[in-house]
Amino acid sequence: MESLLYLAIIWVVVFIANVLARKSKLTPVLWFLALGSLLANMDLVPTHKDDFIHGLATLGIIVIMFALGFEESTSAFVKSIKKSWGIAFFGAVAPFLAAYTVADYYWDNTNISLMCGLTMTATAVSLTMVSLKSEGLGQTPAALRIMTSVVLDDIASLALVAVIVPIAAGEGPANALGIFLVSLKAVAFFVMVTILGGILFPHDLKGRLQKIPFIGTFGFRHLLQFGQHSTLTVLLLAVVVGLLSHVFGFHPAVGAYMAGLILREEYFDRGAQDSDFAETKRIVDNVAFSWIGPVFFVELGTQIVFDWGILQSVIPEIITLTVALFVAQVTSASLAARYTAGMGWPSSVLVGFGMLGRAELAFVVMDIAYVQNQILTTEAFYTLMATAFFLNIAVPVTIALWKPVYERSATPDE
Repeated sequence: MESLLYLAIIWVVVFIANVLARKSKLTPVLWFLALGSLLANMDLVPTHKDDFIHGLATLGIIVIMFALGFEESTSAFVKSIKKSWGIAFFGAVAPFLAAYTVADYYWDNTNISLMCGLTMTATAVSLTMVSLKSEGLGQTPAALRIMTSVVLDDIASLALVAVIVPIAAGEGPANALGIFLVSLKAVAFFVMVTILGGILFPHDLKGRLQKIPFIGTFGFRHLLQFGQHSTLTVLLLAVVVGLLSHVFGFHPAVGAYMAGLILREEYFDRGAQDSDFAETKRIVDNVAFSWIGPVFFVELGTQIVFDWGILQSVIPEIITLTVALFVAQVTSASLAARYTAGMGWPSSVLVGFGMLGRAELAFVVMDIAYVQNQILTTEAFYTLMATAFFLNIAVPVTIALWKPVYERSATPDE
């Protein structure tokens, strides 16, 4: 019964965190982590892993990553890639190098530096889009560029997680052959998922593909139209592809995200005016962001048992990393938006501010690196958590301050 008691406490915390997030206009993830840490420091939940809660938390991050992939519009994403690749590339490389350099200076450990760089590469699309929407900027060209760039960054980050984590954790040889083999496994996995989305999911195949037994006649779309079980079908897909990624040696979240990304709204159509997509998405989002997904972040927060001596000792690291990432992220993304996407300076700077946030994927990497594989030291973990907190605060603040400048100068063709 203790596990159920812990779950009840966690759900109370989730409710409180959502209320605080609405009042503060900060991402709920920050409050999940903060209140989870408060629970652990007040001895209301154990700092050691409870098997039931840990299993639920693992399922939670799988569903979260699936939901993040599922909410992306594949068509809009593909159309925007041409104008967003530079923002994604330079907007990811610069913070990676900044975080790697700062970590290498303070801790002089290649594995720690790699994981710090990797943690600070992925941008929080949910925080940025909520901030833009609250300022009435959710449908602007800048918002579309940010969304596309963030998705590209997240995919690249997931690929790097698949390659770097096994090597940094000592599960693979840190030599050219070992890196090549891990990279080959990553490529094989992503190719397999791409084939899954390109052949198995659609049902209206053409040419020789129609002759493939079973697949040529039936596709994943038919399963989604089977009765009222589309939600069960897509969640099963998330778990199965997550397990497949685990077989390849990667975190299940990698597979879950890809499973969500390759799903399309048209697969849910059962007729001219009949689709389960909206209802399925509503249920998936509810599971991911309301009652199961948050368990992951609260449990991660329980790993932050405050040692004020350690926290005080890393204040210089926190300040240095936060400033370095702020400058690197805003500068690189803004310049890329201006010179590779052809946006005006007000829009370009808005893109730079919009890519400051660090949320779901960053904390997934922290969990993998600190909790699961003990790659990060406690000092590095504290530094990354505090830096992510300040960068997330900067998103709504900078967007609100920049909004008047953007609205005075933005043009429709940007």
